Amino acid sequence: MTRSFYHYLMTERDGNMKDPITVFANAAFRDTDFPKQSKDYHEISHYLEMYGTYLDSMTIFDDAWERYQSTKK
Repeated sequence: MTRSFYHYLMTERDGNMKDPITVFANAAFRDTDFPKQSKDYHEISHYLEMYGTYLDSMTIFDDAWERYQSTKK
């Protein structure tokens, strides 16, 4: 069973680091409406485009998604 993108993203959280994916992970943690169970790129991407005001660029999401995909191999 593969974990959701959100569960993967939570492994990137860190209170001290400030790289873009860590900042994204910390913000997603505080976002109570984030689609936590989703494993679907398009669903999460759409959510972030509509409501992810904390994301400076969708490239950050794409980079995090690539890392997530590499953990599933």
